[in-house]
Amino acid sequence: MNPETNNIPGDPHGGGADCVALIVAAGRGERAGGESPKQYQELDGSAMIRRSIRVFLDHARVGAVRAVIHGEDRELYEAACQGLAVLDPVIGGATRQDSVRLGLESLAGLAPGQVLIHDAARPLLAPAIIDRVIDALANFAGAIPALEVSDTLKRGEHGRVTATVERAGLWRAQTPQGFRFAEILRAHADFAGERLTDDAAVAEAAGLAVAMIAGDEDNLKVTTPEDMARAKRLIGAAGGEPRVGTGFDVHRFTEGDQVILCAVPIPHDRGLAGHSDADVALHALTDAILGAIGDGDIGLHFPPGEEQWLDAPSETFLRFAGERVAGAGGQIVNLDLTLICESPRIAPYRDQMRDAIGRILGLDRGRISVKGTTTEGLGFTGRGEGIAAQAVASIRLT
Repeated sequence: MNPETNNIPGDPHGGGADCVALIVAAGRGERAGGESPKQYQELDGSAMIRRSIRVFLDHARVGAVRAVIHGEDRELYEAACQGLAVLDPVIGGATRQDSVRLGLESLAGLAPGQVLIHDAARPLLAPAIIDRVIDALANFAGAIPALEVSDTLKRGEHGRVTATVERAGLWRAQTPQGFRFAEILRAHADFAGERLTDDAAVAEAAGLAVAMIAGDEDNLKVTTPEDMARAKRLIGAAGGEPRVGTGFDVHRFTEGDQVILCAVPIPHDRGLAGHSDADVALHALTDAILGAIGDGDIGLHFPPGEEQWLDAPSETFLRFAGERVAGAGGQIVNLDLTLICESPRIAPYRDQMRDAIGRILGLDRGRISVKGTTTEGLGFTGRGEGIAAQAVASIRLT
């Protein structure tokens, strides 16, 4: 199964998913710094929220995933989660508790038996924790991962210690926090507006029994720039197998008034000939990505003689290649594309091309290079007979 999909039985907007994950991502995350809320910031090629969602999509015991987002973040969410088979997001409320309640209410039509509530700012969740939480729900109304406090705790004021806090019996709560759906939905409705700090506190207020299972130190909540740096170090330490693929394609000029390169229409006195839209740039990138994972080439998956691909937009092919990488358990690290032609000039459109590739693949612009060059009048490109493109894709398989 493609990891970009999930295991929803039947209509993903209908019913029947026994265990549903609710990803809470409606906060502003200002303490983490950056130009966007922390959940949309990149961690080694993927937005934090995408990483948090993927671990649930990949898990065999989770039937559906929905995110709760801020009303101003819809475009950020769509860009970060492009291609993921998730339920439509819902808009959160003024507090985390309000956001979770709204998310739970939106799931009522699915009638799940269990729900896992997880912070988008915990992107390093191990699948084993999901298993432990779900297993505990066989005997408890709720279950949370937690870590025993080992440091000595101090209470302070104005920079001075005022007391030592007894740490015996104290635990640090993490997410996902799992619950029997009907009971936690009722609890959130009964205690709406109480500003309780997590969903286990809501369950406790309702008198529900909540189990504690072993958490994980790496399941950190990213709150500050230091947390972000630690998360990046942990991801880097996880390693993975590096892969490199190359792609090369050529299309000749024909009659027309524009060429399409990297999904960007560029006015020109001629067009490019091809069965699809003849986007030579995206064809080379597609071959490079597929080559990096040993998955054939564009012609294998999209035979040029088939009618369904006549005049097809080449971003369809590139998006497919990105999905194949995800399905192989990998991620695109960077792409390097060179366009070889006497005309049109590439430089004025370079950033548009990078943005278009990033949109198609859900990749940050900083990981995409587009260059233009000529052959100094030599060869078929030098004679103005067509355009060539060569691409290199770097992939990490985990």
